[in-house]
Amino acid sequence: MAISVSVVVLLLILAIVFLRNGALKVSHAVVCVLLGFYLASSSMAPTIQNGLTATADIVSNLNP
Repeated sequence: MAISVSVVVLLLILAIVFLRNGALKVSHAVVCVLLGFYLASSSMAPTIQNGLTATADIVSNLNP
């Protein structure tokens, strides 16, 4: 759960930065949000979740 919240917060910060810089239009952001909701309710949701979890595990095990 902590990984999900962290990813959401990171994506929210990036979206705000892009909106303020004019690199992301509001209509594009709405389309991205709708795509996220549709993906979350699709049969691909567990696969996406497993992929993100595996990626987060790999990144957390890296030593600088």
